[in-house]
Amino acid sequence: MRKALVFGASGQIGFPLLGRLQGDGWSVTAVSRAPQSDEPGLQWLRGDLDHVPGLPGRVDAIFSCGPLDAFARWYGASSIEAARVIAFGSTSVEVKRGSADAAERDVAQRLREGEDRLFAAAGTRGAAATVLRPTLVYGAGRDATLTRIAHLARRWRRFPLPRGADGLRQPVHVDDLAAAAFACQGVAAAHGRAYALPGGETLSYRDMVARVLACLQPPPTLVELPSPMFDLALLVAQLTGRGTGLGEAAVRRMRSDQVFDMAPAQRDFGYSPRLFRPRAEMFEPRAEDA
Repeated sequence: MRKALVFGASGQIGFPLLGRLQGDGWSVTAVSRAPQSDEPGLQWLRGDLDHVPGLPGRVDAIFSCGPLDAFARWYGASSIEAARVIAFGSTSVEVKRGSADAAERDVAQRLREGEDRLFAAAGTRGAAATVLRPTLVYGAGRDATLTRIAHLARRWRRFPLPRGADGLRQPVHVDDLAAAAFACQGVAAAHGRAYALPGGETLSYRDMVARVLACLQPPPTLVELPSPMFDLALLVAQLTGRGTGLGEAAVRRMRSDQVFDMAPAQRDFGYSPRLFRPRAEMFEPRAEDA
């Protein structure tokens, strides 16, 4: 029986990945900060990358579905034996590299350093590592972009956007990401590589938001504002504590294309993400997360 160790196992990508591993007969050791219940073939350990008691000494594969930089540091210092390592990063490694926001540039740098550290450590230990870079994750009600938009729109009954928010996006469902991690672990062509994992449809930022609003009940109104008026509304939201996390760099990106090539992932491990067809329940957390 193959054995897997999964970090971030109770998260939005880790949770569906567990289902795929269990369904394929793997024996899984899963790590979570919160207490969880064991199942046949699934043992939960409570802890984080700073301290996880009871880790196995050897597994066939390690999956990381949490922060890449923290995982890379843990892996480099660990003694666990594993022939295969699959870790999630982010397309932010490219998108935020030249951002006007210093905090966003720091995110990109930490992602790049995490990738380099992981590949170097895997090479030293004779393991095969793969990094998966998703973009605009949705589907579990735990993402920081589309779920946040849905929650704000429900509260306000409308959602404002600046005119010209036509930058292209490729939102990707968490189940498609879990499927990619599961598929690539058995593919030699994926060894030592990083892959972009966009969704199966490319659409404008405006149209993406419009589809999210249309699936809610009742559907909130999309309000497009001239840039000066939107900037003023954003300033008021920030001053009242309702616009946290939406800065100038984020607004500028609404007008910029963020499009990634899925062809390498399609070629190497059959990556085939779904079209963007949101439903209201995709922006609600699981009952155990509430």
